[in-house]
Amino acid sequence: MRRREFITLIGGAAAWPLAARGQQKTLPVIGFMSSRSPEDSQSVLTGFRKGLNEGGIVEGKDAVIEFLWARGDFGKLPALAAELVRDQVAVIMAAGAAPPALVAKAATSTIPIVFVSGDPIQAGLVASLNPPGGNATGVYNLVNELELKQLGLLHELFPGATLLGVLLDPKFSLADRQTAGLRAAASTIGQPLTFLNASTDAELDGALSALRQHPVRAMLVLGDHFDTNRNKIIAFAAQQKLPAMYHFRERG
Repeated sequence: MRRREFITLIGGAAAWPLAARGQQKTLPVIGFMSSRSPEDSQSVLTGFRKGLNEGGIVEGKDAVIEFLWARGDFGKLPALAAELVRDQVAVIMAAGAAPPALVAKAATSTIPIVFVSGDPIQAGLVASLNPPGGNATGVYNLVNELELKQLGLLHELFPGATLLGVLLDPKFSLADRQTAGLRAAASTIGQPLTFLNASTDAELDGALSALRQHPVRAMLVLGDHFDTNRNKIIAFAAQQKLPAMYHFRERG
């Protein structure tokens, strides 16, 4: 989805209903739900507010933004989506890859949903790219599709490594696809992989502890849950002198 189309959608939601707004002296509400935490999302929030401003929407003047954060706990997302539906927000911005958007879509078929996700068809968010159909639309992020290239890059950087580690959240909506793709790519280049799964903070601690027992020479960090634990992972990698590759610069 182009940025202009996104701004138009948000702008239309923020302007609805004009008559009611004049009568009730209330502003429309943009619901912003994320699987991440506000501390990990400052660059996202800056860009989000900048985009709204460029579209003529000023927070507090033209619309109110209701922020809800799962802080890395995907199990909290259904309750967050239900809260936004109860509040009858004008539009839901589902941030943090596919899981928040999928939960929002399950919670409402009428409130517009805007997402940023990997393959939205594969994730089950839309029926097609043009038009998407339903009440969800957004930006197709190719991050997950680049994971195979990241694996190849790690192999080129560390050709002598006998084992590469992959830190994966099995509850991430694309986890099965990630695992299958990486296994196939690893087989092609003759690179053994060890997968360490973690969906909670406790599981992450266990996975990092287990990683010390493996002769892993480099690590690829996948999934979405780890956004809220990046400092812990970065500190571990530095302590173990373990090269690690992440999706975005801000997470590494």
